[in-house]
Amino acid sequence: MSAAPKPPLKVVLCSPRGFCAGVVRAIDSVERALALYGPPVYVRHEIVHNRYVVDSLKAKGAVFVEELDEIPDTAAPVIFSAHGVAKAVPEEASKRSFFALDATCPLVTKVHREAEIHFRRGREIVLIGHAGHPEVVGTMGQLPGGAVKLVETLADAEAFAPQDETQLAYVTQTTLSLDDTAEIVAFLKKRFPAIVGPHKEDICYATTNRQEAVKRVAPSVAAMIVVGAPNSSNSQRLKEVAERAGCRHAALVQRAADIDWTKFGAIGSLGITAGASAPEVLVEEIIDAFAARYDVKVETVSAAEEGVFFPLPRPLRQTEAAE
Repeated sequence: MSAAPKPPLKVVLCSPRGFCAGVVRAIDSVERALALYGPPVYVRHEIVHNRYVVDSLKAKGAVFVEELDEIPDTAAPVIFSAHGVAKAVPEEASKRSFFALDATCPLVTKVHREAEIHFRRGREIVLIGHAGHPEVVGTMGQLPGGAVKLVETLADAEAFAPQDETQLAYVTQTTLSLDDTAEIVAFLKKRFPAIVGPHKEDICYATTNRQEAVKRVAPSVAAMIVVGAPNSSNSQRLKEVAERAGCRHAALVQRAADIDWTKFGAIGSLGITAGASAPEVLVEEIIDAFAARYDVKVETVSAAEEGVFFPLPRPLRQTEAAE
């Protein structure tokens, strides 16, 4: 007896999705250091927030730590993650004579520099972001304690009491929801007309483009899968954006094994995107899992073309050029 035909399923892939230029640079930094110097290569914090990526690098000889005091005295490279670090971290690395390589995303470094300039000009700084996220910890750690005030919500913005409302500036985490941030910024500008913002939006191009693609796809599909890690800010925001855009069921999953199939029953259409730290191989794995259960037809909806490239940290580039 022949098997029952599989139900049809239209899979709509969001484009762009997955790795951004900052993530590619960070992962390539670890792989290049391993190739040049051999294992171990120490990495402070997950190089990017994706378990598959971290495990792949571990298998090649990367050793992940949360703090530098976990690293023995060594001549091996010590790499700072894409999220950026407080100034105290490279200072400690220098004291211990570590061969430190900074894989901070250049767009995060841009926010650090903006905050420093505002501080030098005597401004109190508002950082719009999520408490405890490594990027926020790193940005606040660029300046003395108390120089940066964290605002997470509209309620925080309402409660904020500046020392001098004529000397204010704001910066933002790079991976936030565009809509949430716009609402908070609009409120701050209305309340404090003199507040100074960034010359160019702090929310990075990759976050913007991935959210825009989700907004285009989410209203037209029965369900949406965001491939990404639960501790990935930009992935969590993609799930929220899908729900707000009208998708009835949006799920954040790390691997095909994490899919709750009871939530994906008689659906005729499915949107798929991936956070900026999720590799394309995981998207393919999830499409294959649906193809085992449905007669899948795949199409792509594109919101932007991306051609951004960030060079590796200089010590890795110089060695590359010398070969």
